[in-house]
Amino acid sequence: MLKITCVVDNEALTGSNLKKEHGVSFWIEAGGCAVLFDTGQSVEVFSHNLRELNLNLQQIDAFALSHSHYDHTGGLNVILAFKKKLPLYALSDLFTPRYSLHKGEYKKIGIAHSREQVETWFDLKLSNNPQEIVPGLWTTGEITERPERVGGSEHLLIKSKGAWIPDPYKDDMSLVYKSKTGLVLICGCCHAGILNTLFHIEKKFNAKVRMVIGGTHLVTADDQYLEYIIQVFKTRYSDCLFYLNHCTGEKPLQRMQMIMQEQVRPCPAGTVIELDDAGVIL
Repeated sequence: MLKITCVVDNEALTGSNLKKEHGVSFWIEAGGCAVLFDTGQSVEVFSHNLRELNLNLQQIDAFALSHSHYDHTGGLNVILAFKKKLPLYALSDLFTPRYSLHKGEYKKIGIAHSREQVETWFDLKLSNNPQEIVPGLWTTGEITERPERVGGSEHLLIKSKGAWIPDPYKDDMSLVYKSKTGLVLICGCCHAGILNTLFHIEKKFNAKVRMVIGGTHLVTADDQYLEYIIQVFKTRYSDCLFYLNHCTGEKPLQRMQMIMQEQVRPCPAGTVIELDDAGVIL
């Protein structure tokens, strides 16, 4: 059985007491275990929404980070108050300093803690190869083959050999759940590119993708590329359901819903998605 709860998103379920912010976090129950994927942008929103959703951090068995940006790692301190030395799954490039260029100023936007600090709090499981976190739930590993566009922005940079260069997003990963009927892809931001990520997991896990959940970083896609993405979704992933949020962007989401209708659905904070042991949506 798989149960995924969106804890943090740019939007929250209408009528709920959940708070919203630019960020994302998912609570994933699989294989009889609980895994936290990302922590949103702030301690305040992350903590509040956990309480509202009756989710207790003492119950998590593992923790994973999609990448190092502040809107995915900002609530990290909340975990430390509950349970130490959890296994933390991420890619090896997690601690490379990352910056945003805004009005001529370079601002740090990566994880706020050093590797040395994080190693004292967590059992680091950094690998560029897929890792099984709990039964059935895997990291994608690094998406090295990128024939399609990445989910990037011109103002996101790293420093290499004394020079500013576009961030290659080598820290970006997603999670994959292997159900009996296919793969469920759970994305943080998909900076490696949503199509690159989909092609990667099909190859690595040798199965069909049946569901995509999370941020796909289409907010920066131009109209032409967005139409191309939609056509690929409609043809190659015609049986796939998409629960999209965060960096997907409001306009791209609306356009996809207009064209693909019920195949594409929003996933605000408070959304719960459940699959039974046979992979049937409950």
